[in-house]
Formats: sequence, structure tokens, C-alpha cells
Amino acid sequence: MTAPGSRSGFSNWLLAAGGAALMSCLILPAVALELLAEGEAVRTRTKPIETFHIGQDETRFGKLTFLGGLEILASDRKVGGLSGLISLDRGEGILAVTDNGHWVVGRVEQTADGKPLDLSDVRFAPLLGADGKTLNARWGHDTEALTLDGSGLYVTAETRNAVYHYPWPLTTGHERMIGEVALPEDIRALPRNAGLESLAAAPEDSPFSGNLIAIAESAPSDLHDLTGFVLGPGGTERFTLRRHDRFDATDAAFLPNGDLLVMERRFNLRDLIGMRLRRISAAELKADALIEGELLLEADFNTQIDNMEGLAVHQSETGDTILTLVSDDNRSILQRTLFLRFRLEE
Repeated sequence: MTAPGSRSGFSNWLLAAGGAALMSCLILPAVALELLAEGEAVRTRTKPIETFHIGQDETRFGKLTFLGGLEILASDRKVGGLSGLISLDRGEGILAVTDNGHWVVGRVEQTADGKPLDLSDVRFAPLLGADGKTLNARWGHDTEALTLDGSGLYVTAETRNAVYHYPWPLTTGHERMIGEVALPEDIRALPRNAGLESLAAAPEDSPFSGNLIAIAESAPSDLHDLTGFVLGPGGTERFTLRRHDRFDATDAAFLPNGDLLVMERRFNLRDLIGMRLRRISAAELKADALIEGELLLEADFNTQIDNMEGLAVHQSETGDTILTLVSDDNRSILQRTLFLRFRLEE
């Protein structure tokens, strides 16, 4: 089945999948915490993270207020490696994808302002291909980013530089892939471990409504800056994101007003660990543009971060914009799975 990137297939894609999936989105609160009903349950425990800057009580970091966080410890390593994230039910539920080809769903116990208190009812299930086989069985499981729009779920696979299309909602966890997004050769040719790591579906009132925004994790050896892609009915357009200080792009999510948030990660022996959040205004996000964006947050080993890879945005009942960040622990005892929450102060 053809998805964005093919003009002829895009209209059929919207007509066939968009109506039912859009209705699912409208009744999202009724179904979000019933996902993966036939998935495997996992015992988890959490450790609270009260302060973001280690040893200091400050909560305000520029335009962001730290609400709190959790370190997640799961009884099954398949729940590690969280790489892509969606917030559901005003933050009371999450759907994540792992870098070894699994869906993960859970219930977030939170305060009225969005501070996470615990994670419960965690279940997981393997991503399935169109033939019902797991992505692990076909070496297409290096899944890194996740987004949802009116036509379903989209997941990037970095090793193959592919974007997979899945139905929504994932009621049982046995739902099969609908198809792949048609991509141009320059995306397919991205380095296998530096390919499509960020993915976001443009909101309805955005100039890019009906399109997916993807960003390559790093730059090819002959380039310095990062390449972004607009995948839509008219084909593929490109933009460039200015790269700074060896940071790589790991995820992206749209704000309600159409601005794009990009999360960046640095994880090497020279610089140790780092994380950045950049905000690209809706006006700045244009095809063929060289984009700088606004730096919202930069963090290092003095803060509660790890290998930060997943970013999600939701609005609380009071209208606050809440950012949720998760880390990929690579299923290593030397790393942590972190779940962090910030409120964006406009």
C-alpha cells in the first residue's frame, strides 16, 4: 500500500485509512489504555527523580519547568531500548517503540499538573510485517521513531531507512503493517546507523498538514549539517538543520501551534553525554531552508539524562503543553531508562 511520497497513492491512502483512523483519534481517551490487550505483561518498578540538575533544587530551565521524572526498571529486557514515544490520554498513557522492534504501552500515574508518579500496566508486543512475521525475523527491526496522524501510526527503521505504516489503534498487538512509505533513493542511501531517527506528523493547521517530517540522525561524511525531509503527496522536499557541537538528532514532535521540537543527543568519549532541545517556529520550517531554531535546553552529565531518544508532546486538561522525554538504555546494565516531564512556559 502506498503512503506519502506517491501522489497517486496518497489520496487512496487517505480515503481508505484516514476516515476510520481519524475516528479512532477522536475517541482516543476511550481506547488508549486498552492497547496491546493481548500483549505480554511486564513487571516494572520505578525510582522517582525529583530534581533535573543533580544536587540542585531549581525547576526552571529557560522556558521549561521540570515537573519530575522516573527511572524505569522492567523485569523483561525487551521493554528496554525505548526510542520513539507518543503521549496518550492527556499524559495518562504512553505508546513507545523500542529499537529491537517492539511496541510498549503503559499507564502513567501523574499529578494534576503532569508530574509522573509511577508507571503501571506495562505490556509489549512485537511489530509485525504485512505477512504476520515479526520484524526481528526479517532484520527490519531497528525501529527508532514513532508518530500518529489521522491515517495511522508511522515508524522509522534506521537500518533499512524505511518508514512503516501501521493501523490505529493497536487493539490486540497483533495488527500487521499496512505498508511502507515510498521514499527517494537519497533517504534509502543514508548511513545505516545514522539514518531516519526522528519522525513527526504535521498538525492539521500546519502548512505541512498531511505530511511527515523526518530528520536524519547525523550527517554523511561529506556534510556537516543535518538533512530534514518533508514526506507528502507531492513527493519529498528537503531542508537543512544547522548542526552544533557534534549533537545528533534523535526525535521530533510538533507543538499545538505548529512549531517543531527537535531533540538532539551527544554520546561519545570525547564529549561524554549531552542532550539538547531545539524549537523551530512554524514560519522557519520551510523546504530548502537552512534552519537554526531556538535552543530551549542543553543538558550534560550534571543533569538527569542518559541516551535520550524519545520525545512526545501533549496538552493537559488545563491547556498546559507538556513534554515527555525517554532514554534508550540499549538494554545495558550501565545505562538507565529515564522518563522525564517538562512544562513549556510560553
